[in-house]
Amino acid sequence: MTEKDLTTKIVSYFETFIFKNHIEASLKTHSKLKSYNINPIVVKYLSKVLDNNYSPEGVAKALFYPRVLGTSINTSFGTRIQNMFVQLGIANGSLIKGMDIEFIDKIDNRKKWCQLKSGPNTINSEDVKPLIKKFSNTINLARTNSAFKGISNSDFVVGVLYGEENELSMHYKTIDLTHPVIIGKEFWHRLTGYPDFYNGLVIELHKSIDEIDTKDLINKGCEELTKEIEQSPVFNFYLERKNLKNL
Repeated sequence: MTEKDLTTKIVSYFETFIFKNHIEASLKTHSKLKSYNINPIVVKYLSKVLDNNYSPEGVAKALFYPRVLGTSINTSFGTRIQNMFVQLGIANGSLIKGMDIEFIDKIDNRKKWCQLKSGPNTINSEDVKPLIKKFSNTINLARTNSAFKGISNSDFVVGVLYGEENELSMHYKTIDLTHPVIIGKEFWHRLTGYPDFYNGLVIELHKSIDEIDTKDLINKGCEELTKEIEQSPVFNFYLERKNLKNL
């Protein structure tokens, strides 16, 4: 597959399974009160921060904004990218527990078992030792199988989808002492065989995003959620206003 064809397929995948799905979920799922587990103390505080008032509109913003602009898209991004690599034939799903994909490294021509991560700061300190242990246990088990003869630590890698090497957190740098952490441009080069694939893909994705109709999802989603909050017994804005008047 040519570099251009592969870029086109990935952009199309993003449009359909990441961007479009996110817009639809924002309007159909995240605009529904039942999709939230509500902390009444925190949500009241955040309503005050966002709307300078404890109001249905403020509560809707406190619930909807973080879900749509953070949790929802980040979760979808990580899951979908792994599926995309397999569905588009860029890599294979891994049969080894703890690994996400397997692929032939286009630079050294060795097979790599890879755990995928989104960005250069996406793990915490407590994740480091378990991850290294998981890799070590997997390698030791694999070495008992003659089919994996000749494998080394450098064949089990962490692939970071975006960012620069100098942006990697110390947690990733600790892992890199034992198992390569390959980030951004180099990772996509090893995966696709095209040295500048990552930069070209980012440019084409930005073009695609410019053309997306987001359907005014922020305002529409908040409006729908506000209507449900106004009718919900979980909140009592009337009592709140009455108490304030009696002060």
